[in-house]
Amino acid sequence: MSYLEQSFSVKFEYKIYFTASLFDTGNPILANFFKEKPSEALRKIFFVLDKGVADAHPDLVPSIKTYFEQHKDVQLIKDIMIVPGGEASKNDTALFDQLVEAVNVYGIDRHSYIAAIGGGAVLDLVGYAAAVSHRGIKHIRIPTTVLSQNDSGIGVKNGINYNGKKNFLGTFAPPSAVFNDDQLLLTLSDRDWRSGISEAVKVALIKDPEFFYWIEDNAAQLVARDMDTMNYLIKRCAQLHLNHIAGDDPFETGSARPLDFGHWSAHKLEQLSNFSVLHGEAVAMGIALDSTYSFLTGMLTEEKLQRILSVLLHLSFDISNPFIQINDTESPILRGLAEFQEHLGGKLTITLLTDLGTGKEVHQMDHQLLIEASNYVLNFTSTHAGLPISNQ
Repeated sequence: MSYLEQSFSVKFEYKIYFTASLFDTGNPILANFFKEKPSEALRKIFFVLDKGVADAHPDLVPSIKTYFEQHKDVQLIKDIMIVPGGEASKNDTALFDQLVEAVNVYGIDRHSYIAAIGGGAVLDLVGYAAAVSHRGIKHIRIPTTVLSQNDSGIGVKNGINYNGKKNFLGTFAPPSAVFNDDQLLLTLSDRDWRSGISEAVKVALIKDPEFFYWIEDNAAQLVARDMDTMNYLIKRCAQLHLNHIAGDDPFETGSARPLDFGHWSAHKLEQLSNFSVLHGEAVAMGIALDSTYSFLTGMLTEEKLQRILSVLLHLSFDISNPFIQINDTESPILRGLAEFQEHLGGKLTITLLTDLGTGKEVHQMDHQLLIEASNYVLNFTSTHAGLPISNQ
């Protein structure tokens, strides 16, 4: 027997920029990014814009065009593509086809860029199209929601939903850069503003207890939309996510997914609600359910569980929504466990909590205990809704 073997590694490097008014002609951050990456080839940039963002910021398209009239290190494709925002953009494969066709029509090659401005769903869609066109076109992300600025928009995953399954088609392809513009958050609804905070709660609970305590102490300011407080949350959350990506399994070849704490039920819940429940809202519900399950298995104290549930309520999350309630072993949400295992591509691996800031992997979930956990969350919500939290 004889064989050949090859082994190589590829280094990925990208920056997350934090700024305000990215397309103000006096803001050099974006122009400097292109200057730092000179090329003898003609470089183009094609923008794809979330319709909700375009409607909320009517000056955005003219500002982009004015910016690239003054900063000419790349050639702007004047036709800016507007796509529907929200999860619907990931459910419509025709949008993916349109993006690939635009790459073809405008001659966007591997020296050029596709820039996406929008929430996480639009970034996922455009990132997937960029990753598979010409085997990889440079991708710039400009997230416009709390959720995408602190989590999905700064990671390495792209994808679309298919056959009713979330992220069934996708790639691992890091962006060339991410630009977080806090002015784009100002027009978010209160619901969208709060939704992304759940991912900060999630990463704090599994990685950083001090960050969780900070969220406890600053929950009121976050709900009141204090920008300085939100900017700190976004940057700290982004740092924790980036630290994890830099670990041993950035492309998730194994079955361990600590950053998916609370997500097995969240993904199924989104589908069951026909995506009327936002991703961040579903994650908050999933965090509540899995934290309670952690308590019922003896891994987490009740005092710490109740701190978690109180924070989620104080952040105005509906953690006892009917879509996630588990009344019996036939409850639809439980199908999310099998689908999550399939998505992992191996044995079921669920992250639970042993302490605030400490996660532990388990490989099975008891359905009867999940029913008890669901009832506990429902009872806690009915008796504590509207009460001030205590972090003592």
